[in-house]
Amino acid sequence: MQIHLKRGEKIYVNGAVVRVDRRASLEFLNDVNFLLENHVIQAEEARTPFKQLYFVVQTMMIDPENAGVTHELYKHLSHRLGAAIDTAELKEALVAADEKVKAGRLFEALKQLRAVFTLEESLLDTANPHSTVEAA
Repeated sequence: MQIHLKRGEKIYVNGAVVRVDRRASLEFLNDVNFLLENHVIQAEEARTPFKQLYFVVQTMMIDPENAGVTHELYKHLSHRLGAAIDTAELKEALVAADEKVKAGRLFEALKQLRAVFTLEESLLDTANPHSTVEAA
């Protein structure tokens, strides 16, 4: 697998953070866990339940030494979320992400979670229409 990076871009590879100082191409010749910078969300961006799960899974990838503890947190959050949601598409996404996490296919779990961010946010906005502050 070959990855092309722009100047200053970061990539997270098996727990290491690598930043390139000029355009670069990386070729991975074996299995590796990696995240491109644009796939990483910061803690303050994890404001919804699915984004919180995403953050936990990305942490498993970025910090593999603590993945056991992080995996337990994932299971706890996923169980609570599964009990709280009633939207079929969100439930299906959660079940699929859970299966991928159990199988160690973390990047695929991230893709599954990311795919429902827009739906989750629209449902949350509908459920709480006064969540934004309006000017008087």
